[in-house]
Amino acid sequence: MLRRVRRDGAPEPGGPDPGATVEILVDGRPVPALAGQSVAGALLRAGIQTLGRNPVTGEPRGAFCGMGVCFECELTIDGEPGCRACLTHVRAGLRVETGGPDAAC
Repeated sequence: MLRRVRRDGAPEPGGPDPGATVEILVDGRPVPALAGQSVAGALLRAGIQTLGRNPVTGEPRGAFCGMGVCFECELTIDGEPGCRACLTHVRAGLRVETGGPDAAC
């Protein structure tokens, strides 16, 4: 989510600064992210494509629809399981658990 801009082009007060970076923890390791972007976007930007595994087939899961409809990007965020990465915005210190590349949900 970027800062809103007034008609004169100046940013409105409040909200994240466009381009500002924050650090989030993904499976215990620090990952840089752009303030206000989605967790899914931050993970993809960091090269993390597998967000979990299908509990039946074991196939990798990742961001599919990108708008909160498919539930394929569910992660544990700040200790709360079942959070959709595409709908959650990053903030400094956010803790994300994917279960790692070998997780079986």
